[in-house]
Amino acid sequence: MTRARRDLAGSRVLVVGLARSGRAAVDLLLETGSRVVATDLRSAEALGLDPTSWLERGAELSLGEQPTSLLDDAELIVVSPGVPLTAPLLKTAAQRGIEIIGELELGYQMSEATWVAITGTNGKTTTTALTGELVRTTGRSVLVGGNIGNAVSHEAAGVPADGVIVAEVSSFQLDTIDRFRPTVGALLNITEDHLDRYDGFDDYANSKMRLFANQTPDDVAVLFVDDPEVSSRVAGVGGRIVPVSVERELEDGVFVRGGSVVSRIGGSEQEIVEVSELGLPGPHNLVNSMVAFATASVVGVAPEEAAEVLKRFRSLEHRLEFVRELDGVAYVNDSKATNVDAVRFALQSYEHPIVWIAGGKEKGADFTALRGPASERVRAAILIGEATGKLERALDGAVEMVRAGTLDEAVRMARELAERADIVLLSPACASFDMFQDFEDRGRQFKNAVMALGDAR
Repeated sequence: MTRARRDLAGSRVLVVGLARSGRAAVDLLLETGSRVVATDLRSAEALGLDPTSWLERGAELSLGEQPTSLLDDAELIVVSPGVPLTAPLLKTAAQRGIEIIGELELGYQMSEATWVAITGTNGKTTTTALTGELVRTTGRSVLVGGNIGNAVSHEAAGVPADGVIVAEVSSFQLDTIDRFRPTVGALLNITEDHLDRYDGFDDYANSKMRLFANQTPDDVAVLFVDDPEVSSRVAGVGGRIVPVSVERELEDGVFVRGGSVVSRIGGSEQEIVEVSELGLPGPHNLVNSMVAFATASVVGVAPEEAAEVLKRFRSLEHRLEFVRELDGVAYVNDSKATNVDAVRFALQSYEHPIVWIAGGKEKGADFTALRGPASERVRAAILIGEATGKLERALDGAVEMVRAGTLDEAVRMARELAERADIVLLSPACASFDMFQDFEDRGRQFKNAVMALGDAR
């Protein structure tokens, strides 16, 4: 399916939000000849932004304030994922009938390649990266981007029509799609998250399901059907469904049998790889690996090539990332675990006792769901950030807890509390924005603190 790129040359386009994705949108729009107005409520200094090249190419800039006059003559608004659609400027734009899309949608409209899109509350970054590695075995040009860390819009335009764009997409990005129609869409799971931004769980879940909103029977939906929220929403999927399950054998799909990952797609059955040989450890990563394989197989990845990738692929930075061993204690960076379900997976991934560092900016989650795993696996919990009080109330009586004022202090306390063969695990269950720039900044500061602990005693 070849799409014609949208022509925005000469159009007045307002870009709202100038973090990573907003900047990519500005660059792309300037290259395509749009008349760009860029705005953010933060200052250039707070953004770490040097707008000189934009201004030299004719862009207009409004920082620190967003008067409604920015909407005058605007034909299109491109909004960054971090900006809620309830922002006053966007609410006024909607009332005026101005088209509002996200940076993901802009990238889609400006590209001609095949799109593979992956979402889920947890695991989508690892699954996206692994899917990209699998698709590269086909020899096609591949771009891996989206919510995974690099904005997809700018680079997507340069991917040839016979190439593949593998994109991690968040609920925030899906809130602002219009024509977005991935040839393959994959959904891992739907669990409680971002309830500070949505009107309840169903509203959040409906955003995830928008991944399939424009699919037809010519497209494919890869679904992890063991997840009850995913399986309960199968009726709303328009694409051809390829199910994935670790709990039962499927007539058509990808499943586990006798310790092996088995593919039975389109009537042809083949054992792909032994579960014990997978490069990614843990039950959650078994799911990620199976979904990645099912997704990649749809775009032509050979089973034999896939098996080799699945065996060698390792965890990404900030996702159960081993940092070092000191005094017989392993230090693990799981800063990307920003919700309860991700932390539950992390706590269940280790057999040895855990000294758990948690906390940050809470997002409306119910931390009591962690009482069971914490009581079974955690030697002590060290709490940081704004959510400390809520975590203490939720975990009271389930685990020993202490407070730390900074992440550096938490790491030093963890060294004192941990015993040989323990795991010191940063797995926050919270956003990072109370103390850090983002989860990556938090993870890197954790690693720096761990490396600063010095030599073994």
